[in-house]
Amino acid sequence: MRHCNNAIFALLFAAAFSLPAQKPPTQQAPANPPGQAPSLTVDRDPVRAPSGPGPTAPSGVEKEHGQYVLRTDVEEVSLNATVLNSSGQLVQNLTQNDFQVFEDGTKQNIISFQHSDVPVSIGLVVDNSGSMSRKRPAVNKSALDLIEASNPNDEAFVVNFSDEAFIDQDFTSDVAKLRDGLSHIESRGGTALYDAVVASADKLAADAHRPKQVLIIITDGEDNASTLNLEQTIRRVQALSGPVIYTIGLLFGDEMSRAEVRHAHRALEMLSTETGGIAFFPKSMEQVDEIAAEVARDIRSQYTIGYHSTKPTSQPGFRRIQVIADQNGHKLNVRTRTGYFPSPNRKQTTRAANTPTP
Repeated sequence: MRHCNNAIFALLFAAAFSLPAQKPPTQQAPANPPGQAPSLTVDRDPVRAPSGPGPTAPSGVEKEHGQYVLRTDVEEVSLNATVLNSSGQLVQNLTQNDFQVFEDGTKQNIISFQHSDVPVSIGLVVDNSGSMSRKRPAVNKSALDLIEASNPNDEAFVVNFSDEAFIDQDFTSDVAKLRDGLSHIESRGGTALYDAVVASADKLAADAHRPKQVLIIITDGEDNASTLNLEQTIRRVQALSGPVIYTIGLLFGDEMSRAEVRHAHRALEMLSTETGGIAFFPKSMEQVDEIAAEVARDIRSQYTIGYHSTKPTSQPGFRRIQVIADQNGHKLNVRTRTGYFPSPNRKQTTRAANTPTP
């Protein structure tokens, strides 16, 4: 039986959201027994969500290691965007000039543009609660099919969650290892979906080797065991400038009431919409394979757009993003994250000259 350090888990979320909790002296996380996956509830996450303006380094030219360094109070924002035509088909022949980016209504200057099948860091976050026991074999197969249909240089980790979340396979490109991680089925307990999403997003921020990051969440129920609520979860992901989230809600059957289905549907849709992903709601397990293929295709077809915000990072608050794509006078549908929270401690650094220190 796996055990978690609930005190450290509580501290993770107290720190993340600046709750009034006093942190005890740092303790070394206990080593996991051989062959046992580390719990995601052990705090190994160095990233802290900003809750307002924080201390900022002075802007200007400074000497650093014998070089003149220009520090500017700006943040580079990277967007992954999927573009569809009016028929819902992917559009993959656009150029940078076909896009416009607005932040809080102000047009931004695009500084980088890419449209290629770049490797991705993926988190497979799969519901392991009691109601999933009969669905897991089909879910596991679809998840592996998705990985096999993705870029061979992708890396992925597996999180199985019920009322707790566990990393059952750390980052790897080895499909056999991912298969073993997905096979750790102990269907029991409740559904702490939001806590699993935040812990998985934190892991991507701390440990991923690819700048493009994705979470794929598969669940059949409404969250009923998390420390966090839906709004806190979305804010945390946005504060991390976090992953695109794809959700697959297995909400068919008669296990849940209509109200529970409605709440679960809304939560999964918001997690995906706010981060630039898609929420899928199959009518049967037979449709999950097709959905997995669509998710893989969507990930590999995105445009990556970068810009420097016209606002300083020291100015707090949510920044709302709008991306417009137009081709030959026809406006296209663009799916990307709705916005982000700036990180006051993250600066752009430009080396102005390679000059020895006098």
